[in-house]
Amino acid sequence: MSCLLARFDLRYATFRLNVELDLPISGITAIFGASGSGKTTLVRCLAGLERAPHGLLQCGEEVWQDEKLGLCLPLSKRPIGYVFQEPRLFPHYDVRANLLFGYKRIPADKRHIALEQVVHILGISHLLDRHVQKLSGGEQQRVAIGRALLTSPKLLLSDEPLASLDLQRKQEVLPFIRRLHEQLHIPVLYVSHGLTEILQLTDRVILLKEGHVAGTGILNEVFSALNIRGQLGPHRIGAILGAHVTHHDPQYGLTQLAFKNHSLFVPLQSAAVG
Repeated sequence: MSCLLARFDLRYATFRLNVELDLPISGITAIFGASGSGKTTLVRCLAGLERAPHGLLQCGEEVWQDEKLGLCLPLSKRPIGYVFQEPRLFPHYDVRANLLFGYKRIPADKRHIALEQVVHILGISHLLDRHVQKLSGGEQQRVAIGRALLTSPKLLLSDEPLASLDLQRKQEVLPFIRRLHEQLHIPVLYVSHGLTEILQLTDRVILLKEGHVAGTGILNEVFSALNIRGQLGPHRIGAILGAHVTHHDPQYGLTQLAFKNHSLFVPLQSAAVG
């Protein structure tokens, strides 16, 4: 399994980001922390939008930044897809043209993700000829994710991509984000300060506090550690259970979950059975 190695020490007038990371680069990894903890700054360093004077960044066998060698590839030269908080679509293009903008940036021999794949996974085939001003917020964000994917990235960075959406729209988009990883096998670094959001999505977590890494590892292990509990701010976790949906009962407003040969009934969920 490939690893992501990163070292950044970046100082501002009132803030310092000082992180060292060595973690498997697979699945969906959350970058989690309170507002002001350095999540977006870390992602911008990974993307090459911020340059740490003594930075180092290696993804698998590829070195994207090593300041000792005077090396720092710009974002345009890094095989990274970047999804921002706002969709940032081209308003004068329709959905198809927005998607193809990312696709056409990549030489033909480097393209390993097809337009048809992305359209199917994100469920946007009926939107291709529609102008972006006529899309809902959730639809726009799915198109923005699709445009980033069509650059055939080796790493997808998502900086709070659902922050501007209401709860209902978030619940609509979350399954698509999970599906794109499962079907395309692209590692994702997913920034959020919404605990519920990352519990539904992610496999691992990088916990940031005041510009430093307070913990990294498997989601359940990090959030179950007693020394971490006090660093979650207003969030309180009793236990995290991995479960899957086995049945919905709309009459009583319940969903049945299965975990470790047990069942648990919770308020009715929008997640599909399985």
